[in-house]
Amino acid sequence: MAITKAAPTGADSHEPVRGAPEPEEPTGTAQDHSSQDNGSRDNGSQDSKSPLVLTMLLLLLVLLQGPIRGALSAPVMQSWMTVFVAVLVQALPFLVLGVLLSAAIAVFVPPAFFARALPSRPALAVPVAGMAGAMLPGCECASVPVAGALVRRGVTPAAALAFLLSAPAINPIVLTATAVAFPRNPEMVVGRFVASLLVSCVMGWLWQRLGRTDWLRTPERSHYEGPSKGAAFWNSVRHDVMHAGGFLVLGAMAAATLKAVAPASWLRTAAANPLVAILALAILAVLLSICSEADAFVAASLTQFSLTAKLTFLVVGPMIDLKLFAMQAGTFGRGFALRFAPATFALAITGAVLTGAVLL
Repeated sequence: MAITKAAPTGADSHEPVRGAPEPEEPTGTAQDHSSQDNGSRDNGSQDSKSPLVLTMLLLLLVLLQGPIRGALSAPVMQSWMTVFVAVLVQALPFLVLGVLLSAAIAVFVPPAFFARALPSRPALAVPVAGMAGAMLPGCECASVPVAGALVRRGVTPAAALAFLLSAPAINPIVLTATAVAFPRNPEMVVGRFVASLLVSCVMGWLWQRLGRTDWLRTPERSHYEGPSKGAAFWNSVRHDVMHAGGFLVLGAMAAATLKAVAPASWLRTAAANPLVAILALAILAVLLSICSEADAFVAASLTQFSLTAKLTFLVVGPMIDLKLFAMQAGTFGRGFALRFAPATFALAITGAVLTGAVLL
């Protein structure tokens, strides 16, 4: 009797072994290829759409050149363009110079220098830090990371906050720009210096007395402290020029619109009431977020308002506005910004009004 062997069920069989795992197709490669294909397809579509959008925009401008020319030749637009260009031309040199100096200080001056120069007692370190802002040019975009570096190096927060408020408000570039913007009112320069320094020191002392450590988050490493100081310098310059220049354009547009579009009766009504005028320009300073090297020219263009209201605009803007609130929240924490910003806003208005009542 012949013995027959069972048919093999392993690798030699055409049927798969039951329970054996089926070979899986590598999904990562397929997904990578699909994502690359989608990315290249999206990039290709975007590249193809860009010339089309530009062409359509140029065609639209050509078709509407008659109405556009007529609108630009209107007296209202002529007045708007005059104020807009005048503010930009006057403010741009000071903006560029301030950005260059602030970037040089943020990159090449080590924060340990400030820590060694400040007194050990916090009560004395606050006014010294406030006065240091008068000697070190820098806009508010650079004062926040520098103040964060001071806190990270062990400087008392009260002194660092005093420097944060005073540096963009009373540095030489800002005071020179204020003197150029108000050639017939030199007291505006003195008033801006006194009010801003007073508010900076008072806010520092208030934080020393009432501030809590859990309100202030220790700042992270600043982006200015890169391995290559030359690259960090030019990165800082490009960032601040684009950032501050954009807000300068918005500020010039707002000032030109107020001068050309807003009815003169409305501005006279707001300017005639001292309290309304002060609050209006204080809120306007927060919303416009103009760089401190250029805000004096915008304030000088608001001829309907009193010098005290303009001084409020100049004191409030460099200390608290929309971009500063975002930068302070990102550096020191949202809890800090929600407490520090309203107190700074109220104290800046109070300091500007009191200084204006004495000097203006």
